[in-house]
Amino acid sequence: MKIIFTVLCNLIWVLEAVAERRFPRPDFSSGYTPPETSVPSPRMQWLEYLDVLMLMAALVLVGYLLFRRRSRLGVLLVSIFSIAYFGFWRHGCVCAVGSVQNMALGFGDTEYVIPLAVIAFFALPLLFALFSGRVFCAGVCPLGAIQDLVLWRPIKIKLWLNHTLGMIPWIYLGVAILFAATGTGFPICRWDPFIGVFRLGASSPMLGFGVLVLITGMFIGRPYCRFLCPYSVLLGIMSRFSRKHVAITPDKCIQCRLCEDACPFGAIRKPQPEAPPEPRRKGIRRLALIFVLTPFVVLSAAGAGYIFGNVLSKSNHEVALALEIHQRNELSMEDMSLESEAYFTSGLPAGKLYSEARAVQEKFALGGGVLGAVLALIVCMKLLGLSVWRSQTEYEPDRAQCMSCGRCFEYCPVKPGKGDAPDN
Repeated sequence: MKIIFTVLCNLIWVLEAVAERRFPRPDFSSGYTPPETSVPSPRMQWLEYLDVLMLMAALVLVGYLLFRRRSRLGVLLVSIFSIAYFGFWRHGCVCAVGSVQNMALGFGDTEYVIPLAVIAFFALPLLFALFSGRVFCAGVCPLGAIQDLVLWRPIKIKLWLNHTLGMIPWIYLGVAILFAATGTGFPICRWDPFIGVFRLGASSPMLGFGVLVLITGMFIGRPYCRFLCPYSVLLGIMSRFSRKHVAITPDKCIQCRLCEDACPFGAIRKPQPEAPPEPRRKGIRRLALIFVLTPFVVLSAAGAGYIFGNVLSKSNHEVALALEIHQRNELSMEDMSLESEAYFTSGLPAGKLYSEARAVQEKFALGGGVLGAVLALIVCMKLLGLSVWRSQTEYEPDRAQCMSCGRCFEYCPVKPGKGDAPDN
């Protein structure tokens, strides 16, 4: 037995030697060294405090320039600083526009702790808008400031088209809240047209989108702010009820009409006569019709939103994975994604995945229904507002739409005296 064991050992050694000569080991001495894994260090906390301090200082400064100095040039200089600091140096983050998603995620996920800097960037512009209008849009927001600088030859947009396109930010805001609250993603940050510009690098589609917005902004005043920005919805609501707002003239309007075409955003209301241009009875019938149809329109839109939310839930990774796992009998392993293949081969029970996906679907459906109802109610309220005739004697800014940029200051021939209060 000992002899047989010795012979077998020698035979195995010989076979290994032959195999080694036949299949030589790969040579890794090519000079290649694998890169070291680098993890970016967290941003120092004092820099976050600096960002909040700079935001507060910029808001106060723009308010002073608008209400005390009535200086369009000063607001323009603050805009350039905002682009340099909040845009290129801070790379557009933290951003008041994107902070909406952090707030939604904080309410949707109790384990997520909202950073204090994000809360400040979300709340401070809204607080200032409640007291002094959209001073954040005037020269602090880098997204609006970069569009303001490229504005060359603004053209007017029809009133009906302006109102129609103005509904897009409401839809965008609702979808962004749904995505963030359910942990699906941050679409505002993902589709921000200027992030690639500020970070000096982006994918080709996003870079093209940013360039397209800037080219459009040469002829249409701030297209992103007016027809896409979801944060502008909240600023407009606060500004509508602001304690005071910038005025076109520091004194009584002299009806010179010089400011009529000054605003590139269509935010100046013209004087209106006391009598409406149609019989009163006709206007009352239209109002009654809107009141009667509003509940039916709201309920129909809520149902459509419920269906839309259920379809939109497929964008969630858990829902998409659950649907693919549910259809695994109809798919081959080659047709499955890597996630579903890994889950399928792991042997884990699909019941938990299905329950989690179903909960996400319910959130999307409920949120979609609420969004549809809110959008329908907003449309009906807009129709009511357009149907009610309001007389007006002076040129006045539309508080919700006015960007407080100060362009109308330059056109008004009435200049404030030492004792005048250039605000209302």
